[in-house]
Amino acid sequence: MKNTDPVAVVHAPHRPLTDYYKTEQDRQAYLRKIFDETAPDYDRIEAMLALGTGPRYRRDALVRAGLKPGMKVLDVGVGTGLVSAQACLLTGDPALVTGVDPSPGMMAASKLPKTMTLVEGRAESLPFPDNHFDFLSMGYALRHISDLSVAFAEFHRVLKPGGRLCVLEITQAKGPFGRWLLKTYMRGVIPLLTRFVAGQKKTTTMWRYYWDTIEACAPPERVMATLGAAGFSGVQQHLELGIFSEYTAVK
Repeated sequence: MKNTDPVAVVHAPHRPLTDYYKTEQDRQAYLRKIFDETAPDYDRIEAMLALGTGPRYRRDALVRAGLKPGMKVLDVGVGTGLVSAQACLLTGDPALVTGVDPSPGMMAASKLPKTMTLVEGRAESLPFPDNHFDFLSMGYALRHISDLSVAFAEFHRVLKPGGRLCVLEITQAKGPFGRWLLKTYMRGVIPLLTRFVAGQKKTTTMWRYYWDTIEACAPPERVMATLGAAGFSGVQQHLELGIFSEYTAVK
C-alpha cells in the first residue's frame, strides 16, 4: 500500500542554500556548473575523504542490496562512475550498466569501460522506457535532486516488477559529538586540504556545499516514507559507521 501522508513525503530534499544560489529554481543551474567545473578533481578528493575505502564499501553495499551477475542496471547520478565501476564488476558485463547524470563534465571525467552506456539526463525525468531495469542505484546524489517524490516515482517506473533499488547517502550522525566530528571533518578539514591538492578553483566551494546539503537534508524516516509513497515495498535503511545510509526497496 502506498504511503500517502503529505507530511511525510519529501519534495525538495533541503531548503534553498542561499549562500550558493538565490532560489530553488536556480539550484539545478548552479549544480551543473559547479560539478562540470570541479569534475577533474572529484575522484581524487573523494578518495581522500573516504580514506581509500570507497570502492570496497560501494561494492559491498550493492551486494547487500541484491545486485547479482546478469542484472540490467541503471545508475542515477552516475557522476564520475564510482558506483557504476563496482556495478560493472558485479554484473560481469559493463554493457549491462547504464549511467545517467545532468553533468556532462562529470561523465567526461569518468574512467568507465567503453561498453558501458552514459546518458545525459535528470532523475526526475529518466529517458528510459517503463519496466526496463532489474536494479537501480544512486550514490550520494539524493541531496541534489529537485523533487524526491517525482524522482522516486521515476525510479519505480523504469524498474521491472521485482526490481531492486539501492540509494547510498551520507546522513547526520545521531549524537552531538558525532555530528560535530563529521561537520569538522567535511566542512573544515576536507575543504582546507583541497586547497593544496585541487586543480580547480571551485573545488573547495563544492566540498563545503557537499557538507551543507548533508546538514540540511531531510531525515532518513522521511526519505523512506517518500519511497513508500512512490510505490516501493520492503523499504529499509541499513546504516554503516553511523553515517553511511543504504536505502533499499523492491518494486
